[in-house]
Amino acid sequence: MDKLHNYQGIEGRFHQCRDNIKEFYEDFHAKKSVNLVDIVKKQLNGNTSANKDFSHVFRTKTRTELVRVSAAVMGIEFSYAAETAFVSPTLLKIGVEHQHMTLVWALSPLVGFFLCPILGSLSDRCKLNIGRRRPFILLLSIGVIFGLLLVPNGEALGYWLGDDNFQSQDMLDMSEINSLKNITSIYNSRPQSSHSWGIFFTVLGTVLLDFDADACQSPARAYLLDVCLPEDQARGLSTFTIMAGLGGFFGYSMGGVNWDETEIGRRLGGHVKAVFSIITIIFIACVTFTLTSFAEIPLWVLANKDTKNCAGKIALSKSYGACDDDKTINCTDDNKQVTTEDDNPNISLAYGLVDDTSFTEDSEIIQENACTQNGDSENAQNTMEVESLSHYLLSIVYMPLSLKLICVTNLFCWMAHVCYSLYFTDFVGEAVFKGDPKATLGSLPLKRYEEGVRFGCWGMAMYSLSCSFYSLAIEYLIRRFRAKTVYVGGLLVYCIGMALMALTRAKLSVIVFSWTAGIMYSTLFTMPYLLVAHYHNASTFELDKNGAPKLGSGLRGLGTDVAIISSMVFLAQFLLSLCMGTIIKISGTTTAVIGTASFLSFCGALSATRIMYLDL
Repeated sequence: MDKLHNYQGIEGRFHQCRDNIKEFYEDFHAKKSVNLVDIVKKQLNGNTSANKDFSHVFRTKTRTELVRVSAAVMGIEFSYAAETAFVSPTLLKIGVEHQHMTLVWALSPLVGFFLCPILGSLSDRCKLNIGRRRPFILLLSIGVIFGLLLVPNGEALGYWLGDDNFQSQDMLDMSEINSLKNITSIYNSRPQSSHSWGIFFTVLGTVLLDFDADACQSPARAYLLDVCLPEDQARGLSTFTIMAGLGGFFGYSMGGVNWDETEIGRRLGGHVKAVFSIITIIFIACVTFTLTSFAEIPLWVLANKDTKNCAGKIALSKSYGACDDDKTINCTDDNKQVTTEDDNPNISLAYGLVDDTSFTEDSEIIQENACTQNGDSENAQNTMEVESLSHYLLSIVYMPLSLKLICVTNLFCWMAHVCYSLYFTDFVGEAVFKGDPKATLGSLPLKRYEEGVRFGCWGMAMYSLSCSFYSLAIEYLIRRFRAKTVYVGGLLVYCIGMALMALTRAKLSVIVFSWTAGIMYSTLFTMPYLLVAHYHNASTFELDKNGAPKLGSGLRGLGTDVAIISSMVFLAQFLLSLCMGTIIKISGTTTAVIGTASFLSFCGALSATRIMYLDL
């Protein structure tokens, strides 16, 4: 080849490369349709994906592979760190009152609480070739990117559209302002409409970022459960939480660095813009890493009688219960039945009939029940029994008591965590550092507040780091002390930590007691979803009068149930946004936020004692 290149010369190699590209384009044009409508139809109706090898879904995943699947949540936590650290200070600086700022946080959960479960139901029925979860991860990630761009640039966009810019006037009159005692009253005397456009764009970016970042976690978590064997789910969820903790740690650490004093910060437009710009790039990389990790089995493929490759691979896996000459094969995770004409295999989509993860002693009985054949199935047509969207929507309303208790517990947990995450930097800036976010530009109270916000970022970095460390041990703790002890204990540790932080209000307590927040965050990020997956694996959502599991108690979608549990974050945020501003105003201090977090965590611990743990 080298001799040929030497003989051809540069011009010859150029013509050869041109011919190769031309040949590739003509071949692609002959085989593929360039019509956008045809491409969309193929995605909706299915094409050659049925011939793909999906054996990777039915094998044990390494830790490295689990890290790759969970990379998206790391990017989500990066963006969430930027949001929680800087949105509240940004809104306060452009003139939004405390009471009104908390109402801003109500906009996203008001939409998310109703929309997130619906998105989960839609993902359970999604028939696109790329799978059921990844289309929603991609869609919601685009919303996160728009939010990351709007939040730091909302004020600048407002100036561009005509908002009054008082910054130059402040700099001109700084000597005169500094000679006055009541600088806060001068700041408050500015026209309330001076940042109307800036407030609009910042609030819009906040809603997009907050809703999409929270909602994107549901399909990301369901995607992880879909591509993992049941025995890998506990390890997968712990890896998912570890990646979330690392994303939060590095995200908050970036907020703790004074980017104004760096060349990157000056080039990107200041501290906040530098943080958001870097996090945007990291977020795109993390989501791309996840979306390209493992191919999902499209829903329609499971109903195709020609998918012998998929069935054969599943039959080789003991974990997916090949029984009676592959008459019963466990494929995915949605408790739906697929029947095909050839040999009448009954392909169960409830893959959780595995004793390794279900932790049930009666798994052999469950397996025998799964392998029971329907005598009339020989006349079955090539149909797939996929429940309608209305069925999944009704399953949101008519939940078994076991899921309701998990929802209530998760609601208390998220309310306790939202108190910490959304208002913590403001608490440190005002209550610990005695700063004032509304003080005049360049004044000492404002400098103290900004220093407190940066210091609060380090505290939140510690909570994210402790979340990762605790997640490494939570799987062992569950095996050693059982799930109930781990769940209740994690919430009580957070309750005590927040109470001590509210009482001391010192720099050291900000760092030390933030570690307890990581324990609670790891708990609420892992335990509810491990329990839901456990219910689906055992096909049990209720107990009979004797306390024994009732098998097959209702057809439910895993994506729907994961989304329902995740939607509690929206309800928690909405409820707090309605009352937190009033609580701060009545108490006269942001310390009330931390005290409220301690009380709500205690309520969550009480609720966790009533959950059905089966034998987990």
